Amino acid sequence: MGDLELLLPGEADVLVRGLRSFPLREMGSGGWNQQHENLEKLNMQAILDATASQGEPIQELLVTHGKIPALVEELIAVEMWKQRVFPVLCRLEDFKPQNTFPIYMVVHHEASIVNLLETVFFHKEVCESAEDTVLDLVDYCHRKLTLLVARSDCGSPPEEEESQYGTPIQELQKQAERMEFEISLKALSVLRYITDCVDRLWPVPQPVQLQWADSESVQQLLACWLLSPGKLQQFEGGRWQTVAPSEQQKLSKLDGQVWIALYNLLLSPEARARYCLTSFAKGQLLKLRAFLTDTLLDQLPNLADLQGFLAHLALTETQPPKKDLVLEQIPEIWERLERENRGKWQAIAKHQLRHIFSPSEQDLRLQARRWAETYRLDVLEAVTPERPRCAFCSAEASKRCSRCQNEWYCCRECQVKHWEKHGKACVLAAQGDRAK
Repeated sequence: MGDLELLLPGEADVLVRGLRSFPLREMGSGGWNQQHENLEKLNMQAILDATASQGEPIQELLVTHGKIPALVEELIAVEMWKQRVFPVLCRLEDFKPQNTFPIYMVVHHEASIVNLLETVFFHKEVCESAEDTVLDLVDYCHRKLTLLVARSDCGSPPEEEESQYGTPIQELQKQAERMEFEISLKALSVLRYITDCVDRLWPVPQPVQLQWADSESVQQLLACWLLSPGKLQQFEGGRWQTVAPSEQQKLSKLDGQVWIALYNLLLSPEARARYCLTSFAKGQLLKLRAFLTDTLLDQLPNLADLQGFLAHLALTETQPPKKDLVLEQIPEIWERLERENRGKWQAIAKHQLRHIFSPSEQDLRLQARRWAETYRLDVLEAVTPERPRCAFCSAEASKRCSRCQNEWYCCRECQVKHWEKHGKACVLAAQGDRAK
């Protein structure tokens, strides 16, 4: 598994075998926390393996034990918890936690899963092993892509504003909102990898057509992203950065993923035989011709085929829908979870308030010790693509909190300003280290 190992092969096998989806009511519980820690270890090891380019046993174990469907269901379950239970929890009058880190771990869980899926879905056999849940994953990515397009119409998300007077819950809600954007970017990468496998996932002989819900909508959302007003900022390295005039013609990683996904959906033989474009869809796609410049084609030569496809499309009339038998595949995980929990959101929130998110000081110390063991600093530094950023102002940081060793700062002044927010977590982390 590379020079820097977090898990031995036997340990990884045990952790993968134990993966399962939890009911919404149990999120944040002891068993759920154990799985979250296991997922983080698998996530970090998968990144280390991919970086070392010496085989990727985590990906192989997930396929061998058939655990991709479980990860997809857990991903959608925590997404539903964040949308249905978390807002109710924040509105409860008696919800005044002294420490919000246990709740933050549930909020962060979605990012952990989608990051692991992004790492392993590069391999087509992983995509195939998702079986029917790949439709639910496409549906999930569709929701996140809708969010990205909506935000692109409004410009980049506002820069983080530190408030020394916000309540812990308000700070947690801000963190969840900022995290949602980064999750959406990861989901876009997953969607692009799924489009690489369109021909292998849905090979159906004519005259039967097999469609997945929102397939044309995905194409239109991808096109809308590329057609959004000129982007003078790019999201790189976890933060928005202004694009220098000399760099504005350079293809960003995000736009590159969108172009490739659109290329796959429009030019794959299976997709072209299956979908009939409407007049509106045709008009939107033809607008992309203006963006297929020589500069772009130099950076992504395969788009010359897309340019030829659009030139041909401009000369052809839209065809009426085929009268073949059409079988439409429908994602079912989101609807099933909502049906099972409808009308129970407040009961779930109250149960979690009483039994999960009100831990004693001793419980917090024990959990802090486990977090410290999970998030090993040498591994975190190895998987971080850039220099650490200041926890207060986001500038490049070179100084680490000497007490907990978890947060980074660019200067003493920023550390002092951030202490009101960081203090309680710092004390718990330090106590966890001493308890080892």
